[in-house]
Amino acid sequence: MSSDLEVAIAAAAAGAAVVRGKYGTVVARHGKSATDFATDADLAAERAIVELIQSARPGDGVLGEEYGASGEADASRRWLVDPLCGTLNFAAGTPLFSVNVALQVDGRTSVAAVADPVSGEIFWTDSETARVRRDGFDLPLVPSADSLLVDVNLDPITDGGFLGSRLLADPAFRGAFGQRVLSTTLAVAWVAAGRRTAYVTDGSLRDSVHFTAGLALCRTAGCVVTDLRGGPLHSGPGVIAAADEKSHAILLELITPHLPE
Repeated sequence: MSSDLEVAIAAAAAGAAVVRGKYGTVVARHGKSATDFATDADLAAERAIVELIQSARPGDGVLGEEYGASGEADASRRWLVDPLCGTLNFAAGTPLFSVNVALQVDGRTSVAAVADPVSGEIFWTDSETARVRRDGFDLPLVPSADSLLVDVNLDPITDGGFLGSRLLADPAFRGAFGQRVLSTTLAVAWVAAGRRTAYVTDGSLRDSVHFTAGLALCRTAGCVVTDLRGGPLHSGPGVIAAADEKSHAILLELITPHLPE
């Protein structure tokens, strides 16, 4: 029987294959709001992922971005699925998006995989090690602050008054770090991989299909992951995921003036 990790990696790979096959083609859009939508690629990728999970783990619950919950409502094991994180990038022909799969057991993330359909990389963790599978080889994820690049999420998920746009306009922040806005949680995996110094977002991220897999990668890889005030993850709003303590401390100092009293 395949391990949970193998199921997670296979599920992410299945979703990535669907997304990759539809990238650059004309896909129907299904509106969610004036500025957000899903595409046929999102829907098909989620179906492929869920089908694989349900075949391998028929007793588990699943929570997907597009189709919602399936399986036992009170299952102690639940898979979180984001079949295409960065849909607007995908639809615009911008090659920055990911497929996110994570398994929660009794509310704690046990395994996770983040696939990049364009590069073919799959970032994974079994809660003990964090690696990236590239060309059939698994290499360790090693966080690094050397890039000095910080990705700031600008999606409107504010629940604590923090606005990423204010941080980006802050001269002190601009003097300390280079700013990036990728608009996909692939950037969270990149913090674990040493390609970003940090990632910053607001919002309530507990049980998030978007963020759970990437944050699991960061924590296992040894990144510093807290809420926006420096407290434990999910104890307050938002997330700072930083490659090291020094970068995290600088970001805390820069972010604090942009938080409500």
